[in-house]
Amino acid sequence: MDLKKIIGLIATLVVTIFLWAVPTDFYGMEGLTVLQQRVIALFVFAALMWILEIIPSWTTSVLIIVLSLLFLSDKGLGFLMVDADGAKLEGIMKYQKLMSAFADPVVMLFLGGFALAIMAQKYGLDVTLARMLLKPFGTNPKMVLLGFLVVIAIFSMFMSNTATAAMMLAFLAPILATFPEGDKGKIGLALSIPVAANIGGIGTTIGTPPNGTAVSNLETYFGMNISFGEWAIHMMPFVFIMIVIAWVVLQVMFPFSTKKLEVNIPENDKPHTWRTTLVWITFGITILLWATESITKISSNIVALIPLAVFVCTGTFTKDDIKQIDWSVLWLVAGGFALGYAMLDISKGGTGLGSTLVNSIPFGDMSIILVFVVAGLVCYLLSNFISNSATAALLIPILCAVSTGLSANPAFASFGGTKAMICFVATCASLAMLMPISTPPNAIAFSTGLIKTKDMLKVGAVVGVIGLVFAFLWLTKIFPFANDAVAAPATTKTEVVAAPAVVADSIVVDSTAIDSIAK
Repeated sequence: MDLKKIIGLIATLVVTIFLWAVPTDFYGMEGLTVLQQRVIALFVFAALMWILEIIPSWTTSVLIIVLSLLFLSDKGLGFLMVDADGAKLEGIMKYQKLMSAFADPVVMLFLGGFALAIMAQKYGLDVTLARMLLKPFGTNPKMVLLGFLVVIAIFSMFMSNTATAAMMLAFLAPILATFPEGDKGKIGLALSIPVAANIGGIGTTIGTPPNGTAVSNLETYFGMNISFGEWAIHMMPFVFIMIVIAWVVLQVMFPFSTKKLEVNIPENDKPHTWRTTLVWITFGITILLWATESITKISSNIVALIPLAVFVCTGTFTKDDIKQIDWSVLWLVAGGFALGYAMLDISKGGTGLGSTLVNSIPFGDMSIILVFVVAGLVCYLLSNFISNSATAALLIPILCAVSTGLSANPAFASFGGTKAMICFVATCASLAMLMPISTPPNAIAFSTGLIKTKDMLKVGAVVGVIGLVFAFLWLTKIFPFANDAVAAPATTKTEVVAAPAVVADSIVVDSTAIDSIAK
């Protein structure tokens, strides 16, 4: 560990210990308990560790779960679970609740998604689909650019955006080599990889971890369910509109001088066997079940495990394939879920910090637009420097408490309510693409040597700002999710007052509004 990280670690520990050890009165929050204070300290610890990248992000998540088990649960350090008089502290969590973060339904959703993506690559479905999808775009450079944007976006909805970026760069590299010196169009083509990969993940609940974090917290905190199909119906149109906007931006900034481009993607050289057919059929059935959840009533989280079971039982998915699953992503989001559990009311198995926070801050009197803007900008800026998964895991549980407080303001419903706020923040995390370090696809594109940091910064800033504004309008006014009722701030730690009736009403969207997306 270098000196910079050592200093960062020491500073993090000092701040965390201070927040842990000071009297609860220091926070100025009425009713704050000792265990809630520990949760605050753990939040700050996680934030600093993720921001400073002292250790890998997923390692921090695992550490957070272990520390929570030790200092917040009924099977942790028993002598720390009583006060000076020997009475049990209020809000002790069940250890099973915290450990279940590793098997949260959304974690299982991602596990199934990873299995599908691994099989698609193993049996050549990705190459076959890429050939089919790019063929209609012809040889006009502008249309080829649009083709790459669309195909990468579609792939990123179901595959790791990192894997998608790496695969598409392999197809794009020979094309980039044919460009004459001075043709700015090749910069735009190279930038299409990270732009489309980052935007494309917004389209489905398995497209990127922030989506899963949003869905999980909405269900855990409020009992609100957003199915795979419902998310896709709302978010895919948003993705494709943003892809068209990005297409225009890239052409304006990096115009083509070349008049013709030949895209030659090699045919799938993997032998076609019965397992190849099985993967195609399983892939299609899984997507169909995800899209028809409202009809079949089978949870998308359960559907995600069906292909895994099919592939394992038929020997299609082997022990070597298991090693390709991105366990670091699964464990990273699990740590965020554990923090979210700790925010829950005592009656739901948490420490009650969320209710205490709501009761301490007059969220109901705040400007709704201002809260959206601040939350979105904080998430966007943080995600440019640390993992967007870590940013979402840190901010979304806090914003769930904030949205509970805002439900006392009737105007909150007119801006889409809780679902709009949480999904907007998740979308902001995916729109962060200012620098090579912002996302893995950015780094992959930068590795071509064709892109300068200033080029990425310009495109990332323009697409990002447009995306933030459009996401806000899309989720709050154009095509908001159905606005479920949200409990108003608790009057005590265990009593909850029903939200005003106006919050429970679904928002009526103008019939002329565009039907679309959000992530």
